Amino acid sequence: MIAIGKINTLTLVKQQGADFYLDDGTSGKILLADKKPPAGCQLGDTLDVFVYVDSDGHLTATTQAAKAQVDEIAWLKVVALNYVGAFLDWGLPKDLLLPFSEQHHEMEVGRYYLVKLFLDEQGRIAATTKIDKHLLDESVYFKEGQKVSLIIADKTDLGVKAIVNHTHWGMLFQNELFQPVRKGQKLDGYIKHIREDLKIDLSLYEPGYGKVEALTDIILARLQAKGGTLPLSDKSPAEAIYAEFGVSKKVFKQAIGALYKQQLISLDKFDGIKLV
Repeated sequence: MIAIGKINTLTLVKQQGADFYLDDGTSGKILLADKKPPAGCQLGDTLDVFVYVDSDGHLTATTQAAKAQVDEIAWLKVVALNYVGAFLDWGLPKDLLLPFSEQHHEMEVGRYYLVKLFLDEQGRIAATTKIDKHLLDESVYFKEGQKVSLIIADKTDLGVKAIVNHTHWGMLFQNELFQPVRKGQKLDGYIKHIREDLKIDLSLYEPGYGKVEALTDIILARLQAKGGTLPLSDKSPAEAIYAEFGVSKKVFKQAIGALYKQQLISLDKFDGIKLV
């Protein structure tokens, strides 16, 4: 069964003039919008293609990569406006429609917006800025420590809201942010904590002592590469530690504490850490 608005694996079954057609065995022939298949591809070979509905209502496929698939959220740019709605650049020749009925407010050409892709009643791919109705605040699906994909959303007094795996809202608290982030940015993150109200606290670094153990090796290698000294200590600003190692100050302190107990380094509040 063809999944419109998603990647499908289809078989190249026919060439008619300059046109090529694909088939999944159940949905009939689907036109390959590309002028020709990838180099080396022959009839009978399979292709991973993005399937959409063209202006005439026909299923069409392309090997070009869309910036998002149906049921995903993306940060897309408005490239045109008309009486129907706004049109977004999503990486394909035919721009993506965002109908007026799916807009929170008037949109501007050249600006980017967070949108969710969906199929309308006619099976056509469209977008909406009304993403709240598609995202859950409470989660019973995630586990603490689980790696997830994040899309940065709006700043709040507490920190930054982020979209988790295109399905849930989560929060990156200000004291967990050791790098600048921007709206629409895609990042890997981790589930730090599931609160009693089932809301999600997030982190940009891997929790647990496994992270500390990995960091100790990195610190030793960095010390050896820099002549045995690093101008960082447990008194250094969190931003400086993150810039050097990409971890929180808490994880860094645990790592250098472990190295100190093993008598592999010495600590000096002025000179930083040194190899023993």
